Parts: sequence; structure tokens; C-alpha cells
Amino acid sequence: MPLAPFGAIAIFVVVFALATLRGVHLGVVMFVAACAVGVTMAGMTLREVIAGFPVSILILVAGVTYFFGIAQLNGTIDRVMSAMLARTGGRRAATPVLFFGLAAVMASMGSPQAGLATGPMGMSSSRRARVDPVLMAIAINSGICAGSFAPTSLFGVITYRIAREAGIDVTTFVLLAVAAIANVILFGGALMLFRSEPSEAALKSCPASVTTATSPTHATAANGVAMGRMSGHQFATLACLVGLVPGIIGGTLAGFEVDIGVVLLSLGVLLAVLDPALGARGFARIDWSTAFVVGGIVTYVGVLQKLDAVNLLGREAMGIGSPLLAALVICMVAALVSAFASTTGVLAALVPMAVPLAASGSVPGWALIATLGVSATIVDCSPFSNTGATLIASAPEEDRPRLRVMLLRWSMAMVVIGPVVLLPLLVLVFA
Repeated sequence: MPLAPFGAIAIFVVVFALATLRGVHLGVVMFVAACAVGVTMAGMTLREVIAGFPVSILILVAGVTYFFGIAQLNGTIDRVMSAMLARTGGRRAATPVLFFGLAAVMASMGSPQAGLATGPMGMSSSRRARVDPVLMAIAINSGICAGSFAPTSLFGVITYRIAREAGIDVTTFVLLAVAAIANVILFGGALMLFRSEPSEAALKSCPASVTTATSPTHATAANGVAMGRMSGHQFATLACLVGLVPGIIGGTLAGFEVDIGVVLLSLGVLLAVLDPALGARGFARIDWSTAFVVGGIVTYVGVLQKLDAVNLLGREAMGIGSPLLAALVICMVAALVSAFASTTGVLAALVPMAVPLAASGSVPGWALIATLGVSATIVDCSPFSNTGATLIASAPEEDRPRLRVMLLRWSMAMVVIGPVVLLPLLVLVFA
């Protein structure tokens, strides 16, 4: 491998590790590194490096988090959650299924992290419904993973756009279908493995306040809005939510270029006009952090592409053996890194590196990208990821040691099981 591309890749790895270990914002550090490497090693001007920053993704993140931030602040999202909770009646078998579906719906409506709103309620509901907390944690994580590749969610749109810009033929509907089916199967496996009830000692230690706070009849919105009659603003928000997905799907099928970021910004502006004060609070919910994580990494990957480092790395991976084996290695690397670092960053960094393998024709590009996306998300229940840490923190203190051990074992198993099972299956059945 030539010296400059190798050095640029080495710097990428060092910056990724340094930002993670030191707790510095990955996107900002990566953007600065991209500017330095682009000017000194790739012979680019600073203007050329900055032009690689994905403005379209910035608009997407802003639109998604602005609109859904308002929907959460005015209590509409909480109403949807409470209505779904009331349907179970506390039945043990229905509770994890409900939270799987609830997390999937929440994750599909903007940021995958929105599904984490189900964490505190789900982990305490598991005790009331006599469900193993490990099963509930996996149910919520699998639901988030299933919904996060919807056409209206960040992972789905980001993966789709990066793949399409790299020349890989894949659609958001394929990504959603593969992610949903894979996570339903994983959830089914977890239902079989953890179907026994938690111990009586653990149930007796459940604080009374937990049961009261999570009862659907006492539910309140996260921002303190009581669950009384729906306001006009909530009706307007619910109408936007109901029409969002059919509108996007219909527009796409009709041949229109639907920009989800612009659509959601427009809906957010509509809600802000109806309630300016709430709109101002919603603006504070815009997730600039995610925008810069993706933007910084995509900018650096643009520098690597200028140096032809991405293609060189892909060809090196193909030298491992067969293209299928090389693809499996890339997907397992994505899963392992994602268990300890930013899933968004992993997707932004590794999707372009799959281009040489996809271009070889030996591994269908859509199958590789779908597997890579699923592999990078099913490990998010790791105690070292945001999702896993949130779920563990939401559980009663006496459950946390076992949860840490079991979720770490589950996520490490998924590092291998996900790619090894899913990719060959997609290639053999659908290729």
C-alpha cells in the first residue's frame, strides 16, 4: 500500500481511538484532522476539504430532531406510548412484544435514540409483568435496531445516502426490511433463551414507587404535561405523524425526489408557527452532535477517497481470501467497533469502504450494506454503548450486575453471529 494512503488510514484510526478514549467529540476532531491531512497529504485546498462536508446530512439531522423534539415536548409522543402500554393489561407474554414494537416505532420516527425513551418504562414494566430484565433490554434494543433503518430514521437515511453516493444500488425499503426481519428473529431467539421468570427475591425488592410511576393510568408526558384531553397542537402533531410515512413512501413511488430533512423541517416550522414558544424549545433539541459526528467522518472519508485509500483498503480486504470472507471481516469489524463506539460514526466510515467489494460483483452491494448496517446496530445493547448503558441504568440496582454480564455476552455473540448468519443467507437466497 502506498505511504500516503496508509498514513492517512493510520491517522484515522488514531484519531478515532483518541477521541473515544479521551471523551472528545469525535466529529469535531475528525473534521480538523480531515483538514490537516487533506492539505498536507492529499494536496487538496482547504476549500476543497470543507466542500466535502455533507450539508444534506446536516439538514436531515436538523429536520429530524427539530420536528420530533417538538412532538416529544408537547406530549404527543408520550400519548402514543401510553396508549400502547394500556393495551397489554400487564400480561407477561405481551409486555416484551409491546416494547419491541414501541421502541421500533419510536426509533423510526427520527433519531434511533428516541427509542431509548422506552427504556425506563420498559425495564420497570418487566418487573411488574414478571419478565426477565435481560429479555426486556434485548427487546428494546432489537426494536430500536429494527426501526432505525426506516426511511424516516437517521440510520436508514444516512446509510442509504452514503451508499448511493458511493455507487451502491440499495433502497431504504430494502434496508428496513432486512433490519426488521433480522431483529424480529433475534428477538424471537431471546424470547426462547430468557423465557423464565425473574426470581421472587428480585421481584420482592422492586420499589413500590416504580410500579406506581409506570402504571398507564398515572402516565404523564416527559415534559410534565398531564395526560388529559388532547390540545389543538397535539392534534396537529399527530396528523403530521400519521401522514409522514405514507407521504414519503407515496412521493417516492410517484417519482418525486423527497428530501426527508426538508420535509421534517417544514413540518417543524408549521408546528412552531402554531406555538412559537414550543418551537423555540424544540430548536434546542436539534442534535448538532450527531450532525458533526457524521459530517466530520464523511469529510475525512472524502480525503481518504482523494488519496484512493478507501479502494486500496477494500482491495486489501479482498486479499484475505474470497470476497464473501472479506465482506464478513468488514461486517464483524463494524460490529466490534460499534459495540464500544459511535454506531453512526461506524456506518459513516465503513459503508464507503464496502464499495470495492460491491464493485467486484461477487457480493451483492445491497446485501453487504444491509448486513453491515444490521451488524453495527444489533450490538448496541453492549454496556459500553449509549443504548446498553441507558438500559442498565434504567434497571433497579440489584439487577444491574447480571444485566452488564449478560448484555456484554449477547453483544459479543452478535459480533460473530450477525454477519456470519445474515450475509451468506442474503447472498444465497436472494442473489
